[in-house]
Amino acid sequence: MSSSNELLEALNILEQEKNISKETLLEAIENSLVTACKNHFGKSENVKVSIDPETCEFHVFQEKTVVETVEDSVEQISVVNAKMIDSKYEVGDIVNIEVQSKEFGRIATQNAKNVILQKIREEERKVLFDQYYSKEKDVVTGVVQRYVGKNVSINLGKVDAILTENEQVKGEVFQPTERIKLYILEVKSTSKGPKILVSRTHPELVKRLFESEVTEVKEGIVEIKAIAREAGSRTKIAVWSNDPDVDPVGACVGMNGARVNAIVNELRGEKIDIITWNENPAMMIENALSPAKVISVIADAEEKAAKVVVPDYQLSLAIGKEGQNARLAARLTGFKIDIKSETQARESGDFLDYENDYEDDEYYEEEGDYADGEYQDGEYAEENYAEENYAEENASEENYTDKE
Repeated sequence: MSSSNELLEALNILEQEKNISKETLLEAIENSLVTACKNHFGKSENVKVSIDPETCEFHVFQEKTVVETVEDSVEQISVVNAKMIDSKYEVGDIVNIEVQSKEFGRIATQNAKNVILQKIREEERKVLFDQYYSKEKDVVTGVVQRYVGKNVSINLGKVDAILTENEQVKGEVFQPTERIKLYILEVKSTSKGPKILVSRTHPELVKRLFESEVTEVKEGIVEIKAIAREAGSRTKIAVWSNDPDVDPVGACVGMNGARVNAIVNELRGEKIDIITWNENPAMMIENALSPAKVISVIADAEEKAAKVVVPDYQLSLAIGKEGQNARLAARLTGFKIDIKSETQARESGDFLDYENDYEDDEYYEEEGDYADGEYQDGEYAEENYAEENYAEENASEENYTDKE
């Protein structure tokens, strides 16, 4: 019999520091003792190990069959020797002979030690994999370590992640020790531990940031129904409230824009348009083209196509710089959007009998004006965000859809 308070203490430390259960470590020790027996005696089929989990006392036995004449000393014992242990033993009985681990040779002991260490490493990898696999499709905070070619090595605490060039926002440059938010794309199990792929460009990153920043979103009162993103430039999200007393856009914007500003800062200035979700495709498309004013929308739900008419002076704003506003609106709604100015629509005969009832050169909803005029219909923008940011002289009729 062997006992070891030091072994018990070591197991407790490993359990705390490595998050490996004591039962798993005891199993590794049991396997190592069986391996040592096999290396020492040449076989281990008749070896049994008993370990007390409370004290870490362990017993190693060889089960030997009582025989008249011993042909295999590892598995057999003579009836004479068996009766010396206990006179009740007869031929055919099984005798448990205790093996002292100190009898093992140096090689057998070293092999047993290797078995334990290998098990500890395997469990470490498994624990880390399980820990980060549970965070797959979620946002974590990482510390920038270094550039590896065009990829970036990010430390997530107990393991490193890889931010590949394809998942980096164009123009973003990181400095060592900088803390950044990342979306975990995939966690793979490898022989060297978990391999974690992260992203700064995925649309779900924005969604998860809103979940962490906006209590109503986290609690499910406000839902993010759709999201379209061009990383580093602009994101449009459509939100809906399950509580009539909660304004979904206002909740996401926050007091004086505090909530959306925190997310914009994390995304390094990426603009965010927050619009109200609507089951009516025409209303949804009108909201999605915010901040542009829309005169009319004719949506074909079956064809997933829509014709939109905007005031002449709003055409470039509706289309957006390099078509971005219309492109994101198309991606957000899932509709192919054909945008025409009022003049173009009248000339083509697509627009009849509508009154020209718009007034000012800038469109602000009375109740959508937040903090210093920076929020229009739930859209985040810098001051003077208007046609000058999108000005495309002589903008012509174009069709927009998600080409990705």
